[in-house]
Amino acid sequence: MTEQEARRMRRARFEGLAHLVVEPLHRYLLRRTSADLVDDVLSETMLVLWRRIDDVPGLGTDPVPDPADVLPWCYGVARGCLANARRADGRRLRLVERLIRTQEDAPADADHSELHAALDALGALDREVVRLWAWEGLAPRQIAEATGLTSNAVSIRLHRAKARLAAQLERKDAGRPGHKRDEGRSSQ
Repeated sequence: MTEQEARRMRRARFEGLAHLVVEPLHRYLLRRTSADLVDDVLSETMLVLWRRIDDVPGLGTDPVPDPADVLPWCYGVARGCLANARRADGRRLRLVERLIRTQEDAPADADHSELHAALDALGALDREVVRLWAWEGLAPRQIAEATGLTSNAVSIRLHRAKARLAAQLERKDAGRPGHKRDEGRSSQ
């Protein structure tokens, strides 16, 4: 059997299975979740069935399988896909709640427009390196892994980008915050 014939046969098996199980799975999902989630979960279920077509019990080479043989396993797949969708919705909801709390906790008078403008003046890769370092707390080695650069290149980019940011923010020659320039020096 050629590869093309095998693909054609696999497709015919899937189409036969899909024709048989789409409506029962749709009804199954409608009884268990909201109508706006049903189509997404059904699509994910059919994708899993396509990927695992050879694992479907009772699905031989016959293009029209017996529903009693294949439906229970397909219900199990749909049940798993629905559980995944519910977990994903829960994660999204928790993220939104966390973002809302973060916004509420942020000081109202904080204006970071100068910082954002200075960041925007950097190139895209330099901006990403700085954000990974400053906001995500990654070390140059980890940034290198995330961006595909070498650790040395990340260190150089980070050093130069920080210098450009300091210049943009007019803090290049400024002393440490809260200290005067001549503090600690003898007046003699």
